[in-house]
Amino acid sequence: MSGQILDATLVAAPKQRNTNGEKADLREGRIPEGWEDKPVKLSHKDRHARWTLKFTKAKRQEDGTLPATDLAIPFFGYKSHVSIDRKFRLIRKWKTTDAAASDGARLREGLLDKTNTASTVWADTAYRSKANEDFMDKEGFVSKVHRKKPHLKPMPRHIQKSNAGNSVIRSRVEHVFADQKSQTGLFIRTVGITRATMRIGLANIVYNMRRFLFLEKLNAST
Repeated sequence: MSGQILDATLVAAPKQRNTNGEKADLREGRIPEGWEDKPVKLSHKDRHARWTLKFTKAKRQEDGTLPATDLAIPFFGYKSHVSIDRKFRLIRKWKTTDAAASDGARLREGLLDKTNTASTVWADTAYRSKANEDFMDKEGFVSKVHRKKPHLKPMPRHIQKSNAGNSVIRSRVEHVFADQKSQTGLFIRTVGITRATMRIGLANIVYNMRRFLFLEKLNAST
């Protein structure tokens, strides 16, 4: 299966209108005061989804130039973490977390597929850390994770070339997320991480089935 590629995407959920105090309680894993006395309200409150910032490229200005910084857009919901095989682009491992969870730490939580016929792992800079590099080395994986730019220094040319080459392969996982969101309209309409995990899991299964049928047709035509 020629190695594996890791990435994550945000999945939106209905926004919750909570006070700052309620948000603080939820982050600490507590049920906000007064919610338990109102079971109907409690059943409609998603205590697991979280707010985060989604960074996106700024649009060109009227003179054709691009702003110096990207846009940071508030986002509420969950995050879908996947590992796909490089050759067939099938989802082999996956995990659901709240939207604010870091991508990198998930690498050590069962996202790597030891049954893959190759040991190489591609991922973006969010997965680059000493803990992850040590983990992959110990487990027999070969890291092709993007290297980060040195602090306050220009990135050396050899690292730029390495990252560019890895990007060609790593970008394949973006097609998986694009397919899911265009074909299934991936959105969490339920309450709680258990149901969100089920919803994202079903979307992953549907994607794999559609991908498998495509590969079968492709094989039959050759």
